Amino acid sequence: MPKRGKKYKETITLFERQNLYDLEQGIEILKKTARAKFNETAEIHIKLGIDPRRSDQNVRGTVVLPHGTGKTPRVIVFAKGDKIKEALDAGADAAGAEDLVEKVKGGWMDWDIAAATPDMMGLVGKALGRTLGPKMPSPKSGTLSLDIGGLVRELKAGKVQFRTDKLGIIHCPVGKVNFEADKLKQNLKVLLDSIIRAKPSTAKGAYLKSLVLASTMGPGIKIDPQKASQSVKEK
Repeated sequence: MPKRGKKYKETITLFERQNLYDLEQGIEILKKTARAKFNETAEIHIKLGIDPRRSDQNVRGTVVLPHGTGKTPRVIVFAKGDKIKEALDAGADAAGAEDLVEKVKGGWMDWDIAAATPDMMGLVGKALGRTLGPKMPSPKSGTLSLDIGGLVRELKAGKVQFRTDKLGIIHCPVGKVNFEADKLKQNLKVLLDSIIRAKPSTAKGAYLKSLVLASTMGPGIKIDPQKASQSVKEK
C-alpha cells in the first residue's frame, strides 16, 4: 500500500467514506477534498452491470458535456482539399492528408485527439494503424465525419468519449473542481444519461452498479446509483 500524504489523510476526515451520497452532496464533498495546488480534474468512475468479456456488452459512445471539461483538447484532422480549410477554420490545431500522415508516422504526437473524413481512412488505417491504436479515428469514438468542421467544434467544446475497460468500468472527466456546482451536476447528468441510453439489450440486473466521484488527487466519494439515476430523469 502506498503511503498517503498529510493532506490526503485530512481530506478523508471530511466525510464518511462508506456512505452513499447524492450528486449534490458528492459535488460539495469533492470541492472540499480537492486540496492540490493546481486546478484538479473532476472524474467519475462507473462500474456497470455487464460482462466485459462479451463484445455485445461493451459500452462505448461520445457525448458533448454542456460546460466542457475545462481543457481545450489539441485536435488534428486527416482530410483532403477543401476539408482541410474547413477543419482549420473550425479550430483544428493541424490538418492535412499525406503530409500529416507522414508527420505522425515520424513520431509527432503533440496532440490529444485525431479526427478524419471517411475518404482518408484507407490511407490512415494502412499507414498509422499501429501508431494510433485506440486513438484511430472511427465512428464509434465519434471522431470520423464528413462534417469535419462541426466535429472539430464539438471536440473543442467538450465532446468526450466513454468506454468500458476490461473490468466493466468507465472512467471519464466531467470538468474541473473550480466549476460551479450546478455546472458539474449538469455535466454529470448528461454523461450518465448517455451511458444509461447505451445499455446493452443483453445486460441483465442492475446496470449502474457503483459510482465514485473524485478529484485528480483526492479520495473517492461514493455516489448512490439509484439516486443518480433518478436525478438524470428529473428535468
